[in-house]
Amino acid sequence: MEHHTFVVGQEFPDVKAFRNAIKEAAIAQHFELRIIKSDLIRYFAKCATEGCPWRIRAVKLPNAPTFTIRSLEGTHTCGKNAQNGHHQASVDWIVNFIEERLRDDINYKPKDILQDIHKHYGITIPYKQAWRAKERGLAAIYGSSEEGYCLLPSYCEHIKKTNPGSIAEVFTTGADNRFQRLFVSFYGSIYGFLHGCLPIVCLGGIHLNSKYLGTLLSATSFDADGGMFPLAFGVVDVENDDSWMWFLSELHRALEINAENMPQLTFLSDVQKGITDAVRRKFPTSSHAICMRHLSESIGKEFKNSRLVNLLWKAAYATTTIGFKERMAEIYEVSSEAAKWIQQFPPPRWALAYFEGTRYGHLSSNIEEFNRWILEARELPIIQVIERTHSKLIDEFEERRMKSASWFSVLAPSAENRMVEAISRASTYQVLRSDEVEFEVLSADRSDIVNIGMQSCSCRDWQLYGIPCSHAAAHAADKRHYNTGHLEENTAVVYPGCRAFGLKEMHAGSDFC
Repeated sequence: MEHHTFVVGQEFPDVKAFRNAIKEAAIAQHFELRIIKSDLIRYFAKCATEGCPWRIRAVKLPNAPTFTIRSLEGTHTCGKNAQNGHHQASVDWIVNFIEERLRDDINYKPKDILQDIHKHYGITIPYKQAWRAKERGLAAIYGSSEEGYCLLPSYCEHIKKTNPGSIAEVFTTGADNRFQRLFVSFYGSIYGFLHGCLPIVCLGGIHLNSKYLGTLLSATSFDADGGMFPLAFGVVDVENDDSWMWFLSELHRALEINAENMPQLTFLSDVQKGITDAVRRKFPTSSHAICMRHLSESIGKEFKNSRLVNLLWKAAYATTTIGFKERMAEIYEVSSEAAKWIQQFPPPRWALAYFEGTRYGHLSSNIEEFNRWILEARELPIIQVIERTHSKLIDEFEERRMKSASWFSVLAPSAENRMVEAISRASTYQVLRSDEVEFEVLSADRSDIVNIGMQSCSCRDWQLYGIPCSHAAAHAADKRHYNTGHLEENTAVVYPGCRAFGLKEMHAGSDFC
């Protein structure tokens, strides 16, 4: 390699630069060094292979830190094996090699480090050495895991001081005050959830890959336009029933001190018993549904049949018990074993036709989207995990605020579009009045009863999605309660959460400035 050749009289800024250069040359040219003398004013080394005549001598110049090569003897006669490792390829050397790449990509994997070193230098190093180098490199850039935990209490106090109303608490255990749990919910998230989101909370966890591992638990919601809205997160040493009970307790406290009345919530999660028990105990009046994405992935893995997955989704979305039973019968025809497997999950926990709460059309949790937010930070110290989440929140709040500046309806765009479609379908319906609040709506193939007072329809769409269905829209159009798609605020169609956290009058993001 031409850039690793040396000549007599060649100069280097200091002894460190010279040592790095000779080490690079030895690794790149696949020979081992035997250092005879090395200090701050002189350096003398030879090839470690017995009989090889190569020698090099360098010294420090007077009155300057500069190092210069005084003599260079012989040429290498030793054999070189590119498949072997190299004694000079230390962990520190690997850290120097990967530092720039690691700053750009904290998920730079040890196996990729091995491949890059082999590509550049033709040597093979142990996997463990690459793993240790990555750990040390991350610590050099972002601080060590130990430092992160030590600084955590003061960091949480800083959050509460600079973001009034935020909750950031560290919990320790044992006589040595060893870290056990962390709970964080920024005030902008709490305020935004209570004033501009659907009353839905998604729960889930993701394992951290830092030195001391642990699990990040999170609670998210949906803004009125269907966007993922982070509410709170926590870090626990072990994910178990107790940690979920603790997390839901802290979440309840965060909402309780910021709301005059605790909203009627619907929770979405996987089927972990610990989550189910914690929700039942800490939010006894709430509803709790199984995430359909989790359920459909489970049946797919169990039976390897895509048709079963499609039928399960159809059963979940069925708005009547008759429709649900028809889909379940189809599942039984495809696989009786799959039908029996599904029975372990009671329909009131996942099917729209039986679910007692309101999910506003959201059958799946959005927790995976939040996990992607912090995926890159999983290997960093705990404070960096919080910082990355905080920065992402700031960016998202600003982006959604700018996007919402173009909204003109009282409803979010997704709700507005749904109403416009309902009104369009209703144009061919016939409305028969029964009394002041109840009407019969006739369409081409069915008849439905709309009750304005109860905000319900026999098709059940109004109850399930929180937005008037086409039959309700037919009555409204008949009574001239709507104009050409833009709804009046004093009508009964503004479902909970219609003012999303990005609306101009709600500057939740300012809490992070």
